Amino acid sequence: MDNAQKQELYNNVKRDIFAICEGESNTIAKMATISCVLKQAFPHFYWCGFYNVDNSKESELVVGPYQGTLGCLRIPYGKGVCGTAAQSLETQIVEDVYAIENHITCDPKSQSEIVVPVLENGKLISVLDIDSDVKASFNDIDKENLEEIINRVFN
Repeated sequence: MDNAQKQELYNNVKRDIFAICEGESNTIAKMATISCVLKQAFPHFYWCGFYNVDNSKESELVVGPYQGTLGCLRIPYGKGVCGTAAQSLETQIVEDVYAIENHITCDPKSQSEIVVPVLENGKLISVLDIDSDVKASFNDIDKENLEEIINRVFN
């Protein structure tokens, strides 16, 4: 899929997600919807879902709504791509997950990953984690569109 096709697909996905989530106040319902719509739209999204801040355990994420194979149940801040995004509050794009030192292998088929922090009222509540079974699947088009989805739906 070239960048123009990818952007066109994101335009359609954003329209759908924004329409479905409009007026919805339940965070879990919005996360489940986003995971489903994204996973169905992009064939290379091998795993798509959320890791939520666990308010009962300091600096730890716990698996939330997702689509895909079994995910890790918990991820500490600073560990792996999700933990790094949670700690830095910055979107992470990794072309080859096996090339990074602190990668967490939840599913060995995962090859590349993008993780977007989810802030609500300026506070981290979750991260959106998307894995692909193809290396270098994600670029700035993914980053910009996924950040737009997250910012619009959760703020």
